[in-house]
Amino acid sequence: MNTIFEFVDFVFDLSETIDRTRQLSKPDIVEVPPDPKPLPPAARRALAEADDRERKREQAAQAASGTDHVS
Repeated sequence: MNTIFEFVDFVFDLSETIDRTRQLSKPDIVEVPPDPKPLPPAARRALAEADDRERKREQAAQAASGTDHVS
């Protein structure tokens, strides 16, 4: 009985080894996202305005703290 269990265990181990070997032999497939769509002009303007507001806020914070970084 013990011999039968050892044989079955050996068969499972062999099957697992074969499966791992098959997985290693497969080439790696890398999914590449599609190219981003260009932003419409209104969205580009909104981003530019947000960047300007952020830049002005940072300059105001620097002026208030007394540190001025030259850009």
